[in-house]
Amino acid sequence: MLPVTLDNVRVANERIRPLVRRTPVLASDALDARCGFSVVLKAENLQRTGSFKLRGAANFLRSIPSADLSAGVVAFSSGNHAQAVALAAKDAGIRATIVMPSDAPRVKLDGTRSHGAEIVLYNRLSEDREAVARQVREERGGTLIPPFDHPWIIAGQGTCALELMEEAPALDALVVCLGGGGLLGGCAVTAKGMSPGVRVFGVEPECANDVQQSMRAGRRITIPVPDTMADGLRTTCVGEHNFTILQELVEDVVTVSEEEIVATAAFLLRELRIVVEPSGAVAAAACLFGKLPTGLRQVGVTLSGGNAEPHFVRGLLDD
Repeated sequence: MLPVTLDNVRVANERIRPLVRRTPVLASDALDARCGFSVVLKAENLQRTGSFKLRGAANFLRSIPSADLSAGVVAFSSGNHAQAVALAAKDAGIRATIVMPSDAPRVKLDGTRSHGAEIVLYNRLSEDREAVARQVREERGGTLIPPFDHPWIIAGQGTCALELMEEAPALDALVVCLGGGGLLGGCAVTAKGMSPGVRVFGVEPECANDVQQSMRAGRRITIPVPDTMADGLRTTCVGEHNFTILQELVEDVVTVSEEEIVATAAFLLRELRIVVEPSGAVAAAACLFGKLPTGLRQVGVTLSGGNAEPHFVRGLLDD
């Protein structure tokens, strides 16, 4: 049995509705012409806190027993999960302490602080973020909210696909960016539950392809911290719960280059007038650069986040 069901996602959807924005579904003639099939974009770059992560964080926090909430929450994140937990905690009126890498994008650090969270910095290359978070929790108390490997997180992220497929029920494929696997796992459960014939694909940066390797090997593979501009996808190993789902429901995991990520972000800015961070461009890049099987007609794509650094956006405008 899978750790998350469509019913779990539907319950999560009701639980998080007061806090989470129903994001728009976008289309573009120029994008369709480039891809050779119809594309609908789920614009989570326009979500509160700038990414889909609020869905999982809100569902987790709102699932914590009320007796435990007063002690606050602790999380570890490169940025988007951090901001999501900070906002969900602020909404609940409780303390949040977030462990973040010292090289996290400034926009994500500032966003996390803006919601009242305390940040504890660590060195991504020499320290284990989970160990740092456990130490913080031991010292200060509170509930640890993981970024992707938990059924409550996965179910919350699955609400992204629930909204998308309610608006675009005729999809024959769903394409989702992939770091730790929470978004892909939740979306796969949802998509397959609503439309069993839909094909589900994950997309990673070429230099961060731990999940592609894991799917090929049939076991979870751990890689060194990847050197990709897609900071939200710099995970070293897919989550255990997530991998169980991916093995059963995801057809394939494909990869895109750093150059393709930049080109896709520039295309989305130029043609749709929307800003995505590098991680948010990864799934669309698979469509633009022919990484999917032939014969697809209508494809749903997640734009997972829009927390782009100003210098990245300036570079897109200069091209």
